Amino acid sequence: MDMLIPPGLAPGTWQRVCGTLAAKMVAELAFEQALTPEPLGDGRYRVPVLPGVGYEFVGRPTAMDSWRIEPDSLVRVADDGNEPADPYRLLLDLHGAWGLDPAVTALTVGELSATLSADAWLLETGLPVAELAELPHLELEGHQTGHPWIFANKGRVGFSYADRARYAPESRHADPLHWMAVHRDLASFHGVPGLDEATLRERELDGPTRRHFTDLLAGRRLDPAEYVWLPVHPWQWDEVVLPLFAAEVARRQIVPLGEAPDSYRAQQSIRTFGNVSRPDRFDVKLPLSILNTMVYRGIPTELVHAAPHGTTWIHAIRDADPFLRDECRVILPGEVAAVAVRHPVFEALPEAPYRYRQLLGVIWREPVAGSLDPGERARTLAALLHVDRAGRAFVAELVERSGLAPTRWLAALFAAVLPPLLHLLYRYGIGFNPHGENAIVVYDHADVPVRLAVKDFVDDMKLLDEDLPEYADLPAEALGVLMRFGAEELSGSIVKSLLMCHFRYLAPLCAEQLEVPEEEFWRLARAEIVAYQARFPELADRFDRFDLLAAEFGRVCLNRERLLPGGYHDRAERDASFHLDVAPVPNPLHLPPPGSLAGFLAGSSAGSPSDPERAR
Repeated sequence: MDMLIPPGLAPGTWQRVCGTLAAKMVAELAFEQALTPEPLGDGRYRVPVLPGVGYEFVGRPTAMDSWRIEPDSLVRVADDGNEPADPYRLLLDLHGAWGLDPAVTALTVGELSATLSADAWLLETGLPVAELAELPHLELEGHQTGHPWIFANKGRVGFSYADRARYAPESRHADPLHWMAVHRDLASFHGVPGLDEATLRERELDGPTRRHFTDLLAGRRLDPAEYVWLPVHPWQWDEVVLPLFAAEVARRQIVPLGEAPDSYRAQQSIRTFGNVSRPDRFDVKLPLSILNTMVYRGIPTELVHAAPHGTTWIHAIRDADPFLRDECRVILPGEVAAVAVRHPVFEALPEAPYRYRQLLGVIWREPVAGSLDPGERARTLAALLHVDRAGRAFVAELVERSGLAPTRWLAALFAAVLPPLLHLLYRYGIGFNPHGENAIVVYDHADVPVRLAVKDFVDDMKLLDEDLPEYADLPAEALGVLMRFGAEELSGSIVKSLLMCHFRYLAPLCAEQLEVPEEEFWRLARAEIVAYQARFPELADRFDRFDLLAAEFGRVCLNRERLLPGGYHDRAERDASFHLDVAPVPNPLHLPPPGSLAGFLAGSSAGSPSDPERAR
């Protein structure tokens, strides 16, 4: 095998992505109140970390206690000399300052390396935003840079470099999926009404492939009717099925069937694939037992059971509601079929780490492309944050192509994104996680935002922790497994996923590239919420209950939670809450007193960053 250095792993590129990532680490830890920037004057700030060690940068505070840092300006300043900031050295400084668990720090080093390698590849192979704007939805996914908040956002613990080069979204590979047959003693199929196993197979597999798979089972003297067919990720077959289901393979309870002809491309979520050979066929969501952005990317068996039931319910709500159906024309890509596969030993260990109970299965989801009108184009919300190598933002390219004034374009964006989310929350007590990957903006022929698609019903759909009248028709199979939360946490699905995880970055980007002040950005967003509330005054009690215009919100600490309280140790359940004992976040949607921007750019109240107890 040739030992070649892949593109991107070159000194200049590596130095650039390291500077960018170090700046992101400082900015996000400052937002999470683990670090405290101190003003030095002339737009410069210093963050003390250790005695005699700090980091200085040029930057500015933005709404929600956030920071914009110029990566080239970030310098490690120490008694023994100054040097450009480096993410590894920063992590070691934090390790010394906070007394982190060495196992957590070591694992984070690997995640940083994998993230930097992916960032270097993206920088080397990235296209100008003018060219990206012409790409179809699935191709554009391969050019995105990942979660804007989590700094080690492409860690993919478990993948080798060769795995990342083949299976990561930025590899832009389109590969066939492997299929297997699992005996009904272990597997169960679930579908929406009218979509049974036979119909699913006819839709997703051509006739010759179906006959080949059937003949393969029959040739091994196995009854095809006793088996459920499903795709499996090639990595999952090698790393999970063969080692952990060896007994079931030996007993012919699991039988490999081979590849099907269609090629699929990984989306940003890395475990969901779109069919590039037949875009009319379903997207496929598969378990992938790698650790990425804080959790293992399996599929919980109980959620597989619930997926089609949740889809039927949410589609019935949309189809019966004229506002959602006719005015918003919201697209809710249904999770229309699923297969759950249980491991007979791990399922008997309910207190085992959750990743062992999410090993095999599949969810088939309707493709967004199948719901678009002629001339419409779909792009994830995350795409708006993309900045190309030359420094031009994707959102700036779209605004220019639309011919609209920036404020009018942003008003159209808020009108497309907010009303359906608000209506589902206020009218029906349903919360989604409309972060950059799950929220997909649909544009017209002029690249003006016109409507929204929201995906991931079962994994990310939330209900109130009391039974509202609107839940009466929800099937018990879904009601029993969907996440239930209090009102603050339910409205927090919009606060955390949309405001903190997307608008917090989009607002300063628009200020820099569209000359729309942040105050105006948030005023436009607030105006859309206020207009919705004026449209539906009968929901006033829900507006108070799910208060999106409150003065402040609980601060979510995604990076700190993983570094400080126990890090990456296996747990029986996925982490569901990332609120630590820190000051709340000022809400830029809250109307400050006339003539005052104090509430908009409220200062941080964190303690000393070198105090590990305060940092915790």
